[in-house]
Amino acid sequence: MKKELFAELVESIEEAGKIRKGTVKPSRVFRYRPVDIKRIRNRLHVSQSQFSLMIGVSKSTLQNWEQGRREPEGPAKALLRIVDKQPQAVLEALQA
Repeated sequence: MKKELFAELVESIEEAGKIRKGTVKPSRVFRYRPVDIKRIRNRLHVSQSQFSLMIGVSKSTLQNWEQGRREPEGPAKALLRIVDKQPQAVLEALQA
């Protein structure tokens, strides 16, 4: 590795450590818009019970997501994004 690249890498690692400790602010921050589950469910015209059965989660989990106490993760989050973009395709697939 060239000396300049190595020095740049070391500098980046040191900066990351300072950001993690809170002594330096990051130069940019990425914010992701949470999935609006209630809006998605209402667009499908289904109840919480029906929607929770469709996507394979408990009704209480769905309620926690809708009320902002928890956020969906992993496959659930991906499925919700797909339902948001292609609701009819997902409805057909899930009702098969």
